[in-house]
Amino acid sequence: MPMNTGEQAIRADLLIEDASELITLAADIPGNGAAGPRVGSSMRNLAIISGGSVAAFDGRIVAIGKTHEVRGKVKLTSNAQVIDAKGKVVLPGFVDSHTHLVFAGSREEEFIQRAEGKTYLEILGSGGGILSTVRATRDATHSHLLALGLKNLDIMMCHGTTTVEVKSGYGLSVDEELKILRVIRDLDKFHPVDVVSTFMGAHAVPAEYAGDTEGYVQHVIDDQLPAVKEENLAEFCDVFCEKGVFSVGQSRRILEAGLALGLLPRIHADEMGSLGGAELAAEIGAVSAEHLLYASEDGIRKMAEAGVTAMLLPATSFTLGLGRYADARAFIQAGCPVALATDFNPGTSPTLSMQFVMNAAALGMKLHPAEIISATTVNAAHGLNRGNLIGSLEVGKVADMVVVNTDTYLRIPYKLGINIVDKVIKRGRLVVSGGRLIMS
Repeated sequence: MPMNTGEQAIRADLLIEDASELITLAADIPGNGAAGPRVGSSMRNLAIISGGSVAAFDGRIVAIGKTHEVRGKVKLTSNAQVIDAKGKVVLPGFVDSHTHLVFAGSREEEFIQRAEGKTYLEILGSGGGILSTVRATRDATHSHLLALGLKNLDIMMCHGTTTVEVKSGYGLSVDEELKILRVIRDLDKFHPVDVVSTFMGAHAVPAEYAGDTEGYVQHVIDDQLPAVKEENLAEFCDVFCEKGVFSVGQSRRILEAGLALGLLPRIHADEMGSLGGAELAAEIGAVSAEHLLYASEDGIRKMAEAGVTAMLLPATSFTLGLGRYADARAFIQAGCPVALATDFNPGTSPTLSMQFVMNAAALGMKLHPAEIISATTVNAAHGLNRGNLIGSLEVGKVADMVVVNTDTYLRIPYKLGINIVDKVIKRGRLVVSGGRLIMS
């Protein structure tokens, strides 16, 4: 389509064209209202453009629409990259909004222990689980942790992840928590994937505080949080609110202390039992509550009313063999924003693939493929307070995109155990092609 007389061409250094399905998740769709996370039935409206094209310049989207429309609007720079997406799906890059990426060691022995009947909390109580990883991580150097993290980010990116949240929590002392958070900072600096930092000193009670949970809570509040704030190493504060770990009252004190220092609250809630973590998330105005397998009806309702994102982690349920998943349908019907993430960690979810999470959400939570895509892109972005930048394909947003080897999004959660990502574009730059890393 030719430009109107006097219309100035839009410069573009990237053009993806002729996508079988261009999944935009644009905000201005009927029934969705103002820009924000998808809730309720709007999770199934992906704002798809058949035969679609998207153009970017200097890392930002500048045009989107039918291929002939975009071609008529843009003028390609001399070094522009043109990607033919015929027969493929193009969608926003996956946002992995809950991980524990920085750690040393491995915990494959726990698979055997669980097969023999031990529970997660029993393993933790005997010095295993998180505490096993704490010992290995404390022994590791900054450079070793950074190298491991960069390698894992490479794998994540090859599977379509373009933004990832990373929690601390395997240090459990001032110096060791700072070491992990500095690694997280450097991962964001040295890798194309954007890395969002969360402080989680309240991940477990370390061995030196055994039998004195209250003393450790005070240590987190009085010593760890101020040290984190002094170096500005985290955006969020998280806590493992669970029976045998931190109570609702202790979790509230930690999150309020973090909030007073400018760290936005998140909370591991109601994973092993109904403790009231979902209610606390709503009360304190948390950005998200995570896990939520045993969230009460009242907690779900209150989270929806408060706009707290339900960050659900089906790969963890699968790995632990719990026989149940968070009730995603109840959250959706209540009007609560629902996001999905890997919970990547060495013990309970050793997966780096958001595609596996999509498989588990389809099979274990009975979610529709459209709901799954909303939950792994736009809703996850809002769950990290980045919905204005990423998570959908709209003019002005960051050009983070995935090109998938299928002509319909319906097959994305359907394909089990294989990587169907063809290309990944991060900030307008091709970083994965043919499923392989081409730059880092």
